[in-house]
Amino acid sequence: MINIKEAIIVEGKYDKMRLERICSSPIFTTEGFRIFKDKQKREFLRNLAKTRGLLILTDSDRAGFMIRNHIKGFVDEGEIKQAYIPEILGKEKRKATASKEGKLGVEGIDEKTLSEILMKYTHSEEAKEKITKNDLYDAGLYGGTDCAAARASLCKELSIPEKISTNALIDALNALITREKFLEITGK
Repeated sequence: MINIKEAIIVEGKYDKMRLERICSSPIFTTEGFRIFKDKQKREFLRNLAKTRGLLILTDSDRAGFMIRNHIKGFVDEGEIKQAYIPEILGKEKRKATASKEGKLGVEGIDEKTLSEILMKYTHSEEAKEKITKNDLYDAGLYGGTDCAAARASLCKELSIPEKISTNALIDALNALITREKFLEITGK
């Protein structure tokens, strides 16, 4: 079983059930969009973040990013880690049809992939040089012409959702690779 210091935050009960098969860390749900109206749940997550930290693992669709960004709005940045599932087209087994965007969510991703994602968070991170917006700019991934295509290519290579914001991309890159590896990949 994988054990992570932070509490894992997912969207719904099926996501939670999926993770409980491979992870012994505490897992909590946002109950989808209910997090937007549930003051007690927000306060609970805020307190949980202060004492333990949060690892957010939502689906890589529009709804998942809305929930992720909402949590970032009421929890201090230093208390959150972001984990991302790759964008894989498909349909969850329990559903009659695919999601609106046609992508698998946390509950639909195979356990091996989920384990690989979570294993990145099992050790304490040593102090390392972080990837910054300036690094993205220098690599042509931010603020220039054709940066969208370059970002899409990098995201695809690293299995990061393409709709990710610049700040979230920086978080994802810092969680996934070192600055040295980033410079190597981008040729800078």
